[in-house]
Amino acid sequence: MNNEQFPSVTIKVKQMNIVSIKAIEDICYDLPDSILLKSLTPEENTQCRQGLYFQDGRRRVDYILTYHIKKSSRAASSRLRDNAFTRTLRRGRHPPPPPPPPDAELGSPDHSTDHHDDDKALRREEFESSLLEMGLELERDEETKTPGVGFVKIHAPWNVLCREAEFMKLKMPTRKVYEVKHSSGVMEKINAFISKLTDPLHPNLEENRTQKVKHLSYPFSREKQHLFDLSDRDSFFDSKTRSSLVCEVLKRTKCTKAKFSMGITSLLGSGVYLAAYPLHDGDVEGENAEPNDRKLLYEEWASYSVFYKYQPIGLVRKYFGEKIGLYFAWLGVYTQMLIPASLVGVFVFLYGCVTVDEDIPSMEICDQRKNITMCPLCDRVCSYWNLSTACGTARASHLFDNPATVFFSIFMALWAAFFMEHWKRRQMRLNYEWDLTGYEDEEDHPRAEYEFRVMQKSLRKDHKSQKPEKEKLTCKDRFPAYMTNLIMMLLMIGVTFAIVFGVILYRISTKAALAMSSNPMTRSNVRLTVKTTAAIINLVVILILDEVYGAVARWLTVLEVPKTDKSFEERLIFKTFILKFVNAFTPIIYIAFFRGRLGGRPGSYLYVFESYRMEECAHGGCLMELCIQLSITMLGKQLIQNNLFEIGVPKLKKLIRYIKSKRRSFQEEEYEKKLQRYETDHFLEPFAGLTPEYMEMIIQFGFVTLFVASFPLAPLFALLNNIIEIRLDAKKFVAELRRPDAARGKDIGIWYNILRGVAKVAVIVNAFVISFTSDFIPRLVYQYMYSPDGSMHGFVNHTLSYFNVSHFQNGTAPVDPFHLGFRVNICRYKDYREPPWSPTPYEISKEFWAVLAARLAFVIVFQNVVMLMSDVVDWIIPDIPKDISLQIHKEKILMMDLFMKEEQGKTRTEDGVMSKETRHSPLTRSRSISHTPCKNN
Repeated sequence: MNNEQFPSVTIKVKQMNIVSIKAIEDICYDLPDSILLKSLTPEENTQCRQGLYFQDGRRRVDYILTYHIKKSSRAASSRLRDNAFTRTLRRGRHPPPPPPPPDAELGSPDHSTDHHDDDKALRREEFESSLLEMGLELERDEETKTPGVGFVKIHAPWNVLCREAEFMKLKMPTRKVYEVKHSSGVMEKINAFISKLTDPLHPNLEENRTQKVKHLSYPFSREKQHLFDLSDRDSFFDSKTRSSLVCEVLKRTKCTKAKFSMGITSLLGSGVYLAAYPLHDGDVEGENAEPNDRKLLYEEWASYSVFYKYQPIGLVRKYFGEKIGLYFAWLGVYTQMLIPASLVGVFVFLYGCVTVDEDIPSMEICDQRKNITMCPLCDRVCSYWNLSTACGTARASHLFDNPATVFFSIFMALWAAFFMEHWKRRQMRLNYEWDLTGYEDEEDHPRAEYEFRVMQKSLRKDHKSQKPEKEKLTCKDRFPAYMTNLIMMLLMIGVTFAIVFGVILYRISTKAALAMSSNPMTRSNVRLTVKTTAAIINLVVILILDEVYGAVARWLTVLEVPKTDKSFEERLIFKTFILKFVNAFTPIIYIAFFRGRLGGRPGSYLYVFESYRMEECAHGGCLMELCIQLSITMLGKQLIQNNLFEIGVPKLKKLIRYIKSKRRSFQEEEYEKKLQRYETDHFLEPFAGLTPEYMEMIIQFGFVTLFVASFPLAPLFALLNNIIEIRLDAKKFVAELRRPDAARGKDIGIWYNILRGVAKVAVIVNAFVISFTSDFIPRLVYQYMYSPDGSMHGFVNHTLSYFNVSHFQNGTAPVDPFHLGFRVNICRYKDYREPPWSPTPYEISKEFWAVLAARLAFVIVFQNVVMLMSDVVDWIIPDIPKDISLQIHKEKILMMDLFMKEEQGKTRTEDGVMSKETRHSPLTRSRSISHTPCKNN
């Protein structure tokens, strides 16, 4: 839409040409009807009122810049600038108006003292002038219902969109269409049957139906516009593409009148502008909400009532861009892959439930006739106890510690490999459907902080030398930041270890305190009480430290001053992942691999601070405690973070912004009705990137894969969480956040490498959990090496060593040795040691070394076999689906044919023109006449 068709509109205010743009409902009264509203239809006027269009009702608002203004200085600020809209309308036809004459108001004490605001206003003026020179059209609105905030509306005309699309090499659909062949023969019938079966699971969108034809795409070129269908220029570039093109112009435009150039990132960082964002398409709720993509996403994607349906990934990409589309596509694939993992996990758990009564070791522990007397669990206050009292713990441990868990660990390792391969194939299919094949990452623009630091460095050097040099930050400049990063990272990890150690002391002291209780019920449930409360304390600490570590990681990354946003994001992801991973899994790693192995033996216990005896595992092993810790941490993180942080915090921030705008609570509904679209979006939460979303899922992936041998229900809980998480994130993106800048990308970036790393580590961790945390290997060793009849009878007695109570250290023997009703001379404890009557009492026995050798052998065999199987899966499954590979090849051939036909057409046209010129040339005619006699001769 050319700007020249809109007449220049001016109003004389103190001898200055300016358009007075107030709240849209007031425009019709402040401006003559003949000037503004004569060209507006009722529909256009409604769109204008909604704030989606300029005040002429025709030019769409593609982007918004906001800045701070003062109520008292609105009149003065309007005199500091020539109105952007007026200048836009005059551009190319009238010279710019002369600068305004000095005004008495400009010399007021407020303006003389507020030099900083004047400097920001001048920078805005220069930047907006540069935007006008780049071809954009602007309109300013300071008389809004949002106090203290001014808005600059930006519109990109057709020629600017074409230029930027060509610069960015955007692939756009051409007129040429071709048939897409998905499969043939039997596979076609199978796919048709599956498609019919799953049809109710698809959203009610036309684009989700299988497309039989596809437009051939080609990078947009102004010289080849005839290739594209430009019959409707208004819809050729959708709102997402328009805003991304404008965003690219904003990033390239600089303020150059200052000594050092500043781009939009620098202007946002220095407070010249408060925010920059594209507009949402419209409202999602309400009687007057018109049909738009945002409303469609709200109904078919962000609603909990459609939780069972597939996501409309194509529409998500169309509205938010490729990177956000890829995140939700990856989340969808991950959630789908959790279904078979959940089913197998439930089967393993049920197998444990069914076989618990057949488990011989559990039956021996629960057999009260055996009357095995165990050594005290703590010094002095704890007394001897019967092994049969641990019956409940032993039976519960069997639910998670049974032969099926080994199978499940192998299954989950192969599941992770299948998941990675399935995602790579899905990603390639999306690249083809979204015309991203052949796409290369765009050049990233320098960040505001980087430009500012370079400017400071240049200023320091300019004082010393007069020769201007192009500066950049070197490793020497960043060395203090690198050292700070290293020290702070080690300090934060040390804080995590210290807190875990503090929880250990809590468990030890609480266990001793509860053992002294006069209530028999309390004494009988000491272990369960201590385990559960300690796990809850760990959860609370993890949630708090997650937020702290996230802020620390961002602060450390800012200190490094990365040059580009991509570099900043990768460094931030690395630090955040390390800190949050250590925070979430350190307590679990301690329970799995260290607890019960550092305590020593009766008569020679290891003490902390000379008074706290290191804790031991229950007789059923530490696997049950590991399961409790895992379940509470995983469920707590998902429930609290999802419900409190992801739902409550954005709503709280929105409420605070309303309070800051000095609006009373009972006025909010009427207030929202009168707000323009760009004002409503201003109150939404700014988009903070996808890093928190990915990080939450990566940590969950760690819970699902790393310790799955001890908690086979983890995939089920992850599946239930993700079903809610998808709709929760969808609602947040559609209704709670400002519309993000549409960013292109063909993959999920560094996150894929992190997933692969976690999957590889999971194989090793599960091998050690099965070998060292569970009783799987000791049972096998006993059954095949020490059992007299090849059964598990006698296994419990085999794992218990003897201790003579007269060998207790001074002051550590039980205060009440007759607690069981008789005097105890020998007690038992779980370990492989020589009895007190052997020549080497309490030394490690040969059974210990046999079990240790078997454990290490299992780790090596399990790790190598599972890694090999994962590599085989990776090798067998191709990264690119065969049909997609054929379609990409077909597109290349069709594109070559298209250009060959175009070249042939050009050649014929040129030959025809040349032959016509030759035929009508006077020189040719004279030559033909002169040659005629010779021909006769």
